[in-house]
Amino acid sequence: MIGRIRGILIEKQPPDVLIEAAGVGYEVQLPMTSFYQLPDVGEEAIIYTHFVVREDAQLLFGFADKSERALFRELIKVNGVGPKLALTILSGMSAAQFIQCVTHDDYTGLVKLPGVGKKTAERLVVEMRDRLKKLAEQGDGVTQLPTLTAEKDGATLLVTTDVKEDALSALVALGYKPVHAAKVINTVYSEGASSEDLIRDALRSMG
Repeated sequence: MIGRIRGILIEKQPPDVLIEAAGVGYEVQLPMTSFYQLPDVGEEAIIYTHFVVREDAQLLFGFADKSERALFRELIKVNGVGPKLALTILSGMSAAQFIQCVTHDDYTGLVKLPGVGKKTAERLVVEMRDRLKKLAEQGDGVTQLPTLTAEKDGATLLVTTDVKEDALSALVALGYKPVHAAKVINTVYSEGASSEDLIRDALRSMG
């Protein structure tokens, strides 16, 4: 199993990166909480990984630290939660915030995430409660991001700039509907913002 990669970042297109180590380029998908912590393209990065083998693909998921990877590994054990949904959950809130939602039976915070309905939220709380007792004690180094809040209104649906297109592609890959994502992107967009800034601000305002 590939558990850790140390190499040079060749490409960054959220939520995907290409990192070269020992002459091999690895395509890795990261939750946005980890993506925000990456250095610039051309610099060295260390990514903790989880390797998934399917009949039709071999996938690498990456994380900024071991605690977030540990939470990801527990999430995909939950009935009805696959790697894509687990990645979406960790993009919408930090590992520490997810632990807080489960500990306090905060179903409302969980259902704000795309792909997490009431039944899935209930399963997450029930199945993760005991597992998270141990993970909560190992939460050092987890990036703190605000949980998702209500959607802002009044945005147009036109997406024109490369920065906006990059942000839209990332949000759609995380499970958000294109029209909804485009609307929020135009609401939070400010001149000079990078695609990473735009994704972060959109995630903060989307519900």
